Amino acid sequence: MAQTRPGPGFRTHTTEPAEVAPLTGALDAQDANPGVRRLRAWAHAALAVKGGERALDVGAGTGSQTRELAAAVGPEGLALGVEPNPGLRAVAEERSADTRARFTHGDALALPVPDASVDVVWCERVLQHLAEPDRAVAEMARVLRPGGRVALLDTDWATTVLHPGDPETTWALASGALTGAANPYSGRRLVGQVTAAGLVVDDRGSEALFQDHRSVAWPIIRMLGDSAVHRGLLTEDRRDAAYATLAEAAEQGGLHMSVTMFGVVAHHPG
Repeated sequence: MAQTRPGPGFRTHTTEPAEVAPLTGALDAQDANPGVRRLRAWAHAALAVKGGERALDVGAGTGSQTRELAAAVGPEGLALGVEPNPGLRAVAEERSADTRARFTHGDALALPVPDASVDVVWCERVLQHLAEPDRAVAEMARVLRPGGRVALLDTDWATTVLHPGDPETTWALASGALTGAANPYSGRRLVGQVTAAGLVVDDRGSEALFQDHRSVAWPIIRMLGDSAVHRGLLTEDRRDAAYATLAEAAEQGGLHMSVTMFGVVAHHPG
């Protein structure tokens, strides 16, 4: 699955190396995930960024997609990554030193660019962390020029699947993925959000992000298990029995653990 469960540990003001390093590692793992890479490839193809355009990456993280946009817009264009976390922004700037990607502090609810000033907006796995995601999408619509395009990619944590195990127990475990995100159903809401912001949907896509079927992602599983016990959905004995079932399945190469990420590409009709 290569994606950590979102939660309160995602702090926008982190600068301590001991706190920035895990965030960087998680983002790097997501960059390497085949499902993430396929969904990104689809979104970039649908956006069809051209040389000379102005592109904005909202929630740039370590800057991987800002650099992708910078390569597409070329020397006559502009690719600006907006990232509120100063630690991640420093990583992005260091990794992008030899590119045309640029970065600035900013908030998804108050983007630091004028109205109708950009051709392309990219926003990946940001809305799930926001208590007011609709406001963020409206803000992206504000900065798009007429005919400009936006790509929103986000996880829907209610699609978390664990197998094997009895359905009641695996549901109790998987439901823990909903407790750590401000907006856990983000993926399924994207189409409605861009439409409400006055944008026109051009295409939709999705990819399941899989955990290795030969090993258990114990840090994630234990977070889910502890959450289920804390919420009274499982006893410790049932939780531990579920752990044993998943471990046995992994030893036999038959574990399934996944979550689905969705995407929408739209344009400003003005």
